[in-house]
Amino acid sequence: MAKPTPLSGFPEFLPADRVVEQQVIATLARTFELHGFGNIETRAVEPMDQLLRKGETSKEVYVLKRLHDTEGDAGMGLHFDLTVPFARYVLENAGKLEFPFRRWQIQPVWRGERPQEGRYRQFTQADIDIIGRDNLPFHHDVEVARVMVEALSQLEFLPGFRLQVNNRKLIQGFYEGVGADDTDKVMQVIDKLDKLPVEKVRELLQSDAGLDEKQADLCLQLATIESEDASFVDAVRALGVESELLEEGLAELAAVVAGCASVTSDTVKVVADLKIARGLDYYTGTVFETRLTGFESLGSICSGGRYDALASDGRSTYPGVGISLGVSRVLVPLVQKGHLTGSRAVPSAVLVALNEEASRPAADAVAQQLRASGVPTEVAAKADKFGKQIRYAEKRGIPFVLFERTDEQGATTYEAKDIRSGEQVTVDPATWTPPTIDLKPQVITKEQQS
Repeated sequence: MAKPTPLSGFPEFLPADRVVEQQVIATLARTFELHGFGNIETRAVEPMDQLLRKGETSKEVYVLKRLHDTEGDAGMGLHFDLTVPFARYVLENAGKLEFPFRRWQIQPVWRGERPQEGRYRQFTQADIDIIGRDNLPFHHDVEVARVMVEALSQLEFLPGFRLQVNNRKLIQGFYEGVGADDTDKVMQVIDKLDKLPVEKVRELLQSDAGLDEKQADLCLQLATIESEDASFVDAVRALGVESELLEEGLAELAAVVAGCASVTSDTVKVVADLKIARGLDYYTGTVFETRLTGFESLGSICSGGRYDALASDGRSTYPGVGISLGVSRVLVPLVQKGHLTGSRAVPSAVLVALNEEASRPAADAVAQQLRASGVPTEVAAKADKFGKQIRYAEKRGIPFVLFERTDEQGATTYEAKDIRSGEQVTVDPATWTPPTIDLKPQVITKEQQS
C-alpha cells in the first residue's frame, strides 16, 4: 500500500499532543459540571431540511449517503455545529427535561469550508447553553459568560484572552435612534470592521445600508467604544442618541461586565466592545466573541449569545443563551507551532523491568499491584540488559523503572529508579506510588520544553 496523502482540513494529533486535547476537554467538562451543567451527546447526522434552514451554510454541509445508494437519497447530512442538533434535541425531549435546562456538549462537527489556520473540515467544539421554556431570566446571560471565562482561566497553559461582549438591543436601538431604516444591514456592515479598513466600512454604510454621512459617522463612533467597566455607558450617551431599546441594552451589557469582574485577571479580560455584532440574525441580546492573546489572527475562538427562540413547537418557545468554544481552532495551531505538547506520549508512569523472559508472569503480577493503586504501568517488551530497558523507558517518556532484586538468602525486593534524576529507592509495589505530578502526562509549554 502506498503511503497515504494527508487530507487537508482534518487535523490529527500525535499521542503526546493528544494529551493536550484530552486535558483541555477534561478541564472544560469539570468546570461546566461544577456549575451544574449536564452532559448530552447528539447524533452526528441531522435531516437536511433542518441543516439548511440557515441558507448561508448550504455549501458547507457534508451530505450523507450510502456508496451503493442507487436512489441518490440525500436526506441526511453531518452537523456543522452543535446548535442545530441541540434545538432538535430540546424539541424531541421537552417533556422529559427540567427547565431551565443546562447543557454542556463537546463533540466533533463537520464543515465543508476552505481549510486554513484555525478553520478545519472536522473539528471539536465545546458548547454550554441554558434554555428556558417561554422565558429565561437575564441573569443567565451573566452566568454563561462567567462560566466560560472561568473554564478558560483553568487552562493555565494557554495564553491570555479577551472575552468581548456587546448587546444587540444596544446597537439596534442606537441604529434606530440615528434613523437607520435597515438596522440588520448596518450590523452586517459594522461586523466587517475586523476585516476591512474604516473608510471602506464608512462607504458601505452609505452605499449598502442607506445611511447619510452623519449617520455613518455616529455608527462608527459607537463601534470604537470599548471598556473593561461600565464607563462605556457614559461614552455612548455622550453621542446624543436616544432610544428605549438602547437604554435596555446598555443596562444589560453593564450587568454582564460587572458580573464577570471577579473572574478576570491580568491575562483574562472581559471587555465591552461595541463593534461586536455577530452576523447571525437569531441573536437578540447579549453577544460574545473571544480573542486569544498573541493569536488574534485566528479570529474569534469562542462566541455565542442570547436568542429568544432556540426552537418552537407551536405551543412553547424555548429562549436561551449559550457560548461555543472552538477547541480545535485554539489547540491545533498552538500544537502545530510547538507552543504546547504533552510531557510524554504514553500514560505509563512505571515500566516494570524483566530479569529474564521466564519472570514475565511475576512482573505482570507486580504491574497489577501498581495498577490497583492507580499507577499506569507497563511491563518491558523484552528482557534486554537493564541499560537498554532504561533507554526504552526514556524513549517513551516513562519516568520510573521498577527492578526486582533477589538477595543471597532468596528474599525479593523491588527498587524504583527515577531515570531523570538517577535516584533509586526500595519500594513495596503494593503501596508505593510515584509523585502525583508523574501519574499522568502533563501539558508543557514551549518555555518548559527548552
